[in-house]
Amino acid sequence: MSPAQAVPHLGRRLSRWMALLSMLGLGAVSLVVFLVFDNTLTARQKEMLDQKQQSLMHVLRDDSTAHRDKALDHLLTDFLAGHGDYAIRVVDNEGHVLFDSIPADWSSHHTMLRSFAVGITAPQYHQARAATATLVMDLRPDEALLRGLGWTLFAAMVAGSLLLALFGGLLVQRSLRPIESLVSQISLLSARDFERRLDGSSLPQELQPIVTQFNALLNRLADAYRQLEAFNADVAHELNTPLATLISSTEVVLRKPRSVDELRDVLASHLEDLRRMAAMVGDMLFLSRADQGVGARETGVVSLAAVAQDVVEFYEAVALDADLRLEVIGDAQAQVDAPLVRRALSNLLSNATRYALAGSAIRIDIRTRWQHEHAHVVISITNTGLDIAPEHLRHLFDRFYRADASRHNSERNHGLGLAIVKAIAKMHGGSVFAQSQGGETTFGLILPVTALD
Repeated sequence: MSPAQAVPHLGRRLSRWMALLSMLGLGAVSLVVFLVFDNTLTARQKEMLDQKQQSLMHVLRDDSTAHRDKALDHLLTDFLAGHGDYAIRVVDNEGHVLFDSIPADWSSHHTMLRSFAVGITAPQYHQARAATATLVMDLRPDEALLRGLGWTLFAAMVAGSLLLALFGGLLVQRSLRPIESLVSQISLLSARDFERRLDGSSLPQELQPIVTQFNALLNRLADAYRQLEAFNADVAHELNTPLATLISSTEVVLRKPRSVDELRDVLASHLEDLRRMAAMVGDMLFLSRADQGVGARETGVVSLAAVAQDVVEFYEAVALDADLRLEVIGDAQAQVDAPLVRRALSNLLSNATRYALAGSAIRIDIRTRWQHEHAHVVISITNTGLDIAPEHLRHLFDRFYRADASRHNSERNHGLGLAIVKAIAKMHGGSVFAQSQGGETTFGLILPVTALD
């Protein structure tokens, strides 16, 4: 079964639901109207029967001269004149039928009757005679009226449902046109054109969030694609230099016989280049795992000053050669991945020792800061040296980015150190920052105190 057959058409499905709901709604209204009319009609029948009963009792008990001169049959026949839907039966207490006008075709299921005791004073009786009168109302005309109303309401319900389904389907199709327009715009998108965006100016307000989010997704994809292109170009450039060096030096060595010492020197140089490429590949793999959402591991609550001191001890020899002093100021307890934080501080300190002025101090400042009722640890490393232009600061944590050639003074630096610092901060749910003014440059990261759950 193809996807088009498996998934029902949205317009048809909405039309069917609209027809069903309209039928249920009209059916409920028709039922209420029918029941109300039925109850009203029944109440009217009882009221009319009560009125006729009172009139009949008055006629049978009236001993006026006009009534005394009439026989019972004539009296009751006159009473029923013009009222074909009523009939009377009078039976005395001895069971004799004194009067009966109930037709034989009247059924008890289609009539309403009322029986009551009366005293008859007709002229054929010398004294008032006790009897039981039964007044019967024929309900068939009202039942026919009720049936007609029911069929009328049913026809109106069906016709109304069909009309609502028809116009509802047209309305649904009209309402789905903006979606068709949106689909047409999406179909024009191409992997070769990252600048095209969806135009939601003519779309209804309900579709605006979809357009906004889709355009935001396109922006992220375009940024990711540009970063990937730049990353591939940078990787190719960074690997091209050491590979070209290895190839050229090997070709030179192979041109003529070499001594063992010369070959050892060449192999040592090759080993240094290979280690640099291996370090670059390792850093690229680490960043790749970070991009895939790999989080930091919990190693418990640690003293960040102790972690920083470990890094300082590792760089003491480098700092001594460069005539630099390393200082750790402050402390904070945080739940972090200690090896990752140690690696981030190592990258920051390595960066600071390369660009700090001789005879200056490099400060590692650790402090706790509260923001929106949440505690964060701010770790900053400050060195004295040349200022970095503001337009470069926001790119320094990008991969393979270098501010200028004057700062790129080491063959060992392949431009991924600060990018790794940013990735480690992100793995902890934190962020990074950089500032440079007045001859001081500061790099750092901000980590939640409880970065890991």
